[in-house]
Amino acid sequence: MKKTIRDHMFNLNNLSFRSVSQFSAFHGHRFSVGFRAYLTFLVLTLLCLTAACAPNTLDHSDSTGVSPPSSAISIGATNGKFHRTSQYLTMRDGVKIAVDLYLPAGLEPGHTIPTILHQTRYWRAVDYRWLVSAFKKDEPRGTIGSYAKRFLQHGYAWVNVDVRGTGASFGTRPVAYSPEEIKDGAEIVDWIIAQPWSNGKVGAMGISYGGGTAEMLLVNQHPAVNAVAPMFSGFDLYSEIAFPGGIHLTWFTETWSQINHRLDHNQLPIGGWMANLLVRGVRPVDGISGRHLLPLALQEHETNWSPHREALGITFRDDPPPSRHIANIDAISTQTYADEIAKSGAAIYSYSGWFDGGYQLAAIKRYLRHQQPSHRLILGPWDHGGRRRISPYAQGPSKFDHAAELLKFFDVHLKGIPTGSQDDPPIRYYTMGEERWKTSTHWPPEASPLSIYFHKEGRLSMRPAPADDTPDRYQVNPTTGTGKHTRWNSLVGIPLETPYPDRTERDQELLVYTSDPLSEALEVTGHPVATIYLSASSQDTNLFVYLEDVTPEGDVHYVTEGELRAIHRRLQPGNTILNPTELPLPVHTFRRADAAPLIPGEVVPLLVELLPTSYQFKKGHRIRIALAGADKDHFQALDGPAPTWEVWHTPDRPSHVELPIVH
Repeated sequence: MKKTIRDHMFNLNNLSFRSVSQFSAFHGHRFSVGFRAYLTFLVLTLLCLTAACAPNTLDHSDSTGVSPPSSAISIGATNGKFHRTSQYLTMRDGVKIAVDLYLPAGLEPGHTIPTILHQTRYWRAVDYRWLVSAFKKDEPRGTIGSYAKRFLQHGYAWVNVDVRGTGASFGTRPVAYSPEEIKDGAEIVDWIIAQPWSNGKVGAMGISYGGGTAEMLLVNQHPAVNAVAPMFSGFDLYSEIAFPGGIHLTWFTETWSQINHRLDHNQLPIGGWMANLLVRGVRPVDGISGRHLLPLALQEHETNWSPHREALGITFRDDPPPSRHIANIDAISTQTYADEIAKSGAAIYSYSGWFDGGYQLAAIKRYLRHQQPSHRLILGPWDHGGRRRISPYAQGPSKFDHAAELLKFFDVHLKGIPTGSQDDPPIRYYTMGEERWKTSTHWPPEASPLSIYFHKEGRLSMRPAPADDTPDRYQVNPTTGTGKHTRWNSLVGIPLETPYPDRTERDQELLVYTSDPLSEALEVTGHPVATIYLSASSQDTNLFVYLEDVTPEGDVHYVTEGELRAIHRRLQPGNTILNPTELPLPVHTFRRADAAPLIPGEVVPLLVELLPTSYQFKKGHRIRIALAGADKDHFQALDGPAPTWEVWHTPDRPSHVELPIVH
């Protein structure tokens, strides 16, 4: 019963779709009237059962050995009860921002506590209709709500905010993370520390967009903000999520735009009319005036920007979007503000998972850019949001206690409690396959490069191919894809219950190279890089490179991937984002001036950085590299007929993949 209830719940704090049927409904799937009526009754019944029967507790078990910080439990802990108030805060330009304040119950006059600020564009709270509201408690909801309740229990105040132009707040959104939105954060902090219950110290955290608002808060360099935890969020939005490898991730920008459009029109992004039986929309601020003002706020959201429409007008990093509200996409990436963020002096916990879209690379880049003794980096076996374990040998709901991990971090910086975590190595990462947590003082961990070379007949070898090896000819198939259970799908909150379930079948349409069985286990931790010597019949092509694990039984497990649009193949001298001695990787400029069309038939090397991972290939397993020219399920196809490739593997054109091997 608990699983059934959970599968039919929806979560608006990070827009998690709890079932495939809900996501299908969002895309216009039509059910029969009878089935809709039945499902409506079922969901209403389950919601009532959840409210009436489910205990208000969280599973704190953790198979990784991480436990709740004892100092947080013994110092400043409460009975778990709290109360909420909400109001509008008026910003410097007259725009009203909707704010919910949660305080632990029984807070004595004169006793001060630190605050966690969470700013979201996905509704800070839901306004349930009367039948549901009679059973639902007035408490933080969803994934981020579970964190809020834990922090309140351990003596923190919690503030939820609808950012400018969203939810119940007034204003418009010309772009994400606009300068005005960033400035709003500083004024909200001013309000927090002026309250009699505040100890003058503020932290910020959030998932996905909320993680970006936490990091952008530091641009203000407000002295009260001592620590932030950007969770599962971007650093360089062009290369990590909008255009990985310079290829437009159209599935994401279109889906995200549709979600935002519905939210901005006070509609759930799932469920259609059935969902409207349960929810009116975003919750107004308290009082009669709050409900009267909500329609006026929603009117101002009508002209909010569409990220998909903007992205369709972009090919290069420095292209101005069609609306020209910003110079280019870099204006909404936190890496652009790295210098200002560093001057804040705040501690930063970069938090991600190996299947978190491309955001694990963001977490690594953020950590390396802001290396300070107080900073932390964690990379777990998680999808976007960290709710599921994705290791092929240990799949299922994550039992990692994220809230306890974050409490230890914020206790040090906002309460001054020596939890012991400040003395731990700053980097923690999980090796899939081996199913072990490890620590390091630097990233990437010390490793030896192992080059695995392509040979004819689809073989991989530790030795380069002979001079007489002929190239492999491959006709790009534009209908190939990676399906609906991928790292990219998790970016909108779809839990990866069966990640990449059909790689064995999909590889039959691709150009694959497979090693002999391994004589010993190999741990790959770091950043694999593929160098593919390729000629094409066209002036441009998309190249997708998949690193895979083949079991003795012939099952194929996806490990990681990288992609590159050939026109972007030029590398920039040095590395303007990171010190190249810290992360020696190919850095493509993605700038218009460096565009390099292919000459049909000419062989060129394409260097493709695969997304970082930590994975153990077991003894007797084989390493596989699969090449594709399309992923129709996620990435934009190029115009024109599908090209034909020749992939070369000779001593002077040694197509290969370099793997970082940890001994």
